[in-house]
Amino acid sequence: MLHYHFIIDNVSISFFQIKQSPHMAIESFNNKPEPAPAKTGKRSKWIGNVLRREIVLGLQPPKEALLELELARRFECSQSTVREALLALHEEGLVVRYPHRGTLVTECLRDDMIELIKLRHDIECRGVTRIVERYNQLTHRALCELVQQMVEAAQADDEYKLSQLDQCFHMRLYEEANLPSVEPILHRCLIHNHRFKILNSKRQVPLITTAERHWPILEALDSGDAQRAHDALSSHITTVVDFGSNILSDEAISADAITAAKKP
Repeated sequence: MLHYHFIIDNVSISFFQIKQSPHMAIESFNNKPEPAPAKTGKRSKWIGNVLRREIVLGLQPPKEALLELELARRFECSQSTVREALLALHEEGLVVRYPHRGTLVTECLRDDMIELIKLRHDIECRGVTRIVERYNQLTHRALCELVQQMVEAAQADDEYKLSQLDQCFHMRLYEEANLPSVEPILHRCLIHNHRFKILNSKRQVPLITTAERHWPILEALDSGDAQRAHDALSSHITTVVDFGSNILSDEAISADAITAAKKP
């Protein structure tokens, strides 16, 4: 069983927990920061969650240097604990580590995002038939609970919490495809889709719309019609960020690529 951790309301939530407890509310605790865990392993995950949130929200902007010594002082821990957290972020593609040069926050580029959305589309839509075959009331209740919590996050104007719940929704759904080797790839696509949207959308779409656009996916799944579920997921994924209706076409070349091609 693969585990994916999301930090919501300063509480680290395991994707495994969400599967096992479909009615589990991701509760809104008070706004006091969660105290840092004493154990090194848990502490490095906590640090990783804090830095992940800052990177996704742009508080640690692209190309920003993350210095181990400074982070160790900030989090009052050893550099090895910070290094462990940075390695986890490196695996997710949120930072890049250079030998003897340090760690930089990765850029958030349009071309990368187009390819990741295409990849995500292929993964989720190709898994639809398998998902529909295994879809049951347990899964339905878990997904409904997550959408309701998305609505509540949107009403509270908490964009980061909404993005985390959104990722939980799609990971929980895809688990029904029973393709565990593919799940980490989808997880990485989701992280970067949401980061790009937050950094570039400038709230063009109300948060409540982002939350409620998951209901049609559930309605399609409830119908038991694999084609309808495929179409609902396809529309949902390709409109996460407005890259135009032809994003899945081989002709969907980015403006950056066209500009580069014109240079002598």
